[in-house]
Amino acid sequence: MKSSLPPLNSLVAFEAAARRLSFTKAADELGVSQGAISRQIKILEETLGSRLFRRTKPQLALTKTGQGYYEAISLPLARIADATTAIKDNSQGSITLVTTNAMAAFWLLPRYSRFQADHPEIEVNIIAVDSIAQLDQMEFDLGLYYCKESPEHYRATPLFEERVFPVCSPNYLTSHPEIEDPELLARSTRLVLDSAEDWIDWHDWFDSAAIEQPGDHKIVLNSYPLVIQAALNGQGVALAWETLVDDYLDSGLLVAPTHNALATQSRFYLLEHKRGQSPAVSAMSHWLQKETEA
Repeated sequence: MKSSLPPLNSLVAFEAAARRLSFTKAADELGVSQGAISRQIKILEETLGSRLFRRTKPQLALTKTGQGYYEAISLPLARIADATTAIKDNSQGSITLVTTNAMAAFWLLPRYSRFQADHPEIEVNIIAVDSIAQLDQMEFDLGLYYCKESPEHYRATPLFEERVFPVCSPNYLTSHPEIEDPELLARSTRLVLDSAEDWIDWHDWFDSAAIEQPGDHKIVLNSYPLVIQAALNGQGVALAWETLVDDYLDSGLLVAPTHNALATQSRFYLLEHKRGQSPAVSAMSHWLQKETEA
């Protein structure tokens, strides 16, 4: 069925001109020339086959047809404008932030109340997704991810360097003081993260320390927060990323039994789309970068 809708640009021009009873004022409102308004009205009149305005002086006037048409289209257009504004306002004040379970649990959430206090008007939806490969299939505004290389299709701001070392609970260290020697740490119960992501693992750490690969004393878990929780429970030794466990080390809930650490060229990055940002996204991006400087 052929659509009987008129050209929408002409409809918008007519609504503004009819409401203001002035082509000049309509042009100013819509940010176009008076001639453009006049052309759009002519197109609409030709489409309808009826005159809509009486071009009399000193003021423009609607014909009877024009008055009836204005009354018919003004309310629907106003509702469309209101709905558009509501959606834009909501999107301007809402952010979707995607990050890993570890980054969300250990770094972002402990600091998030400070952002809420500064920006109570901004709603942040935090989604935990461990695989950076899934980002291309997701709608999001900001991402916090560990990367070996800066992704080309996002604007990537480095936040933290990567420094990885063993941690355990104070009680576990008391019960196993020998693990202060990296050579003997290989005999401890290691808490192993089972992940398909290309992250540093125990083999990498022992290689960097030139230590023979460890034995089979291990507990395998598929979530990094579970790995750290097991370490807090005194169940073994975990590999920790410095930025993620700073609070636990400062509080004494976790300790580093050895000073051996593996530093790489990888980074934790703030990922942003290269398109323009809303004020809310800009505010969150600025806050995240400031938090890393604290």
